[in-house]
Amino acid sequence: MITNVKKSNLDQNVVMDFGSEWSRFDQASLSDADRTEIFWNYFHIFPWDQLPQSSIGADIGCGSGRWASLAVRRVGHIHLVDPSSDALAVARRNLSNVQNVSFHHASVDNLPFEEGSLDFAYSLGVLHHVPDTASAISSIAHALKPGAPFLVYLYYTLNHRPWWYRAIWRASDVLRKIISRMPVHMKNFVCECIALLIYFPLARAALLLGRLGILPGSWPLAYYRNCGYYVLRTDALDRFGTRIEKRFTSKEIETMLRSCGFTDIRFSDKQPFWCAVGFKQTYKDTNSCVV
Repeated sequence: MITNVKKSNLDQNVVMDFGSEWSRFDQASLSDADRTEIFWNYFHIFPWDQLPQSSIGADIGCGSGRWASLAVRRVGHIHLVDPSSDALAVARRNLSNVQNVSFHHASVDNLPFEEGSLDFAYSLGVLHHVPDTASAISSIAHALKPGAPFLVYLYYTLNHRPWWYRAIWRASDVLRKIISRMPVHMKNFVCECIALLIYFPLARAALLLGRLGILPGSWPLAYYRNCGYYVLRTDALDRFGTRIEKRFTSKEIETMLRSCGFTDIRFSDKQPFWCAVGFKQTYKDTNSCVV
């Protein structure tokens, strides 16, 4: 039995911030190439072949529905869940021609599913923005069937990066705490400037250095070297526009997953870090969660 699920596990300011973000960047202008590449960066470790026929699962913190638009082609039905009504409106619009989806205005601590009812779930770039990440994972575990896979992406701690890289991040985090509290129009303007003056030059320099075969392994924002400018604009706001940002080591993520009843945990070996998949314990396994 899954226990200790935290109630009211959300911050209303964060919910409003992301509702504003997805209203501004509804992903309608995201290129098919970028959408597909980023999707597989997350999902390449997901066990599609182990899902039952006509499987039913959930996208927890669906935002614009950009990942569900691709995942839904491979499953029977996806429930899209988000605490932001603005984000859900965008997701509904983006998936208006898709039949095998449904939408739920709910937070991770109040999921609209019976215990052990889902064949799979994923939550990408969401649970590091809630007050209690471990409790959120516990809530999702509660809804999964025994043996069901769960894919999660959580920000990493940069502990394997050089000291100067971590120093840059600490400075950027100070800026995030300031920018995220600005009025929405000012925040949008500042994040557009960050995308243009920081993300774009560093990403394109990484692209050039990569083509020359001399790209350093710790080059900042090298992950974005092949991404379109729309992705840079979206992610600059995503990074600097939120008031809650948590980071985890792979060991901490594994500990949370195991404590919530997941086994056979596997991590992706490529960016973005950390992406992990685990399987809900079967009834014959120990089935307790301490968070």
